[in-house]
Amino acid sequence: MARLIATLGIAHAPGVTGWIDKCPQHEQDAVLAGYEDMRRRVAALKPDVVIGVANDHLLNFPMESIPDFCVGIGDQWSGPAPWFSNWLNVPDYTIRGDREIGRTLVRESARAGINHAFAERLLFDDNWSVPLKFLFPDYAVRFVPIHMNPIVPPVPSAEQCLKVGREIARIVSALPGDDRVLLMGTGGLSHDPGGLDYFTVHEDFDRWFMELMVSGDVDRVQREATFEKFLSGGDGGAAELLAWIVAMGAAAELGRPGAEDVFYVPSIPMRCGMGGAIWDLS
Repeated sequence: MARLIATLGIAHAPGVTGWIDKCPQHEQDAVLAGYEDMRRRVAALKPDVVIGVANDHLLNFPMESIPDFCVGIGDQWSGPAPWFSNWLNVPDYTIRGDREIGRTLVRESARAGINHAFAERLLFDDNWSVPLKFLFPDYAVRFVPIHMNPIVPPVPSAEQCLKVGREIARIVSALPGDDRVLLMGTGGLSHDPGGLDYFTVHEDFDRWFMELMVSGDVDRVQREATFEKFLSGGDGGAAELLAWIVAMGAAAELGRPGAEDVFYVPSIPMRCGMGGAIWDLS
């Protein structure tokens, strides 16, 4: 049977590829060292398949019709979307999909009472382009993207995200074959693109959230990780951290809800708290 070997949460802010040279050298060094540390950890786990969960950024769906979660069932994905190419400074890439795993996630989640949308074609922006470039630079894994809505209310609750993560873990464990599967939630930390806090990093909020992931206390997550709390970390961006809560839910299903804090760097020039955490289930 397939095996979920790890879940992780990591920032996908476009500044890390697009304008990191605008940051003080110590911030550049710390952020790049953090991503490299995560890359080494992931490489050592040797995943065959990566299931990703991240904010859609209103790229694929209009504001008036956004699914909570949309599973990509394509055979191949490419990025970044043309409008983002120069801005992100990420070379064009392609990565294999896994239609059967994507379809299984949709079908079996529905049987468990969780209805996901699905699509054969999805555009990628910084949500996948940044973490894939750093963590899978050869793009030599099969990738199943799940685009979610953490921006336009009503957004999924922390309780629902934990439930989605738990179900992903159950589905992966029942997959045929011997694939090693990694679940990657991307987004956050505190940022407010184009908003009043565009040039602010809420370090207290970030450290609260990172500690929450490390604590492994899923009941506390359901109490504290409300949409209103996420707004305090940036009206237009911090709720992307719901993707990390999906990752936590999957780890909790396997009895390992507490993450390891890998790195955190508050960076005003990148307009985002940059960080990553991992749940090693190997």
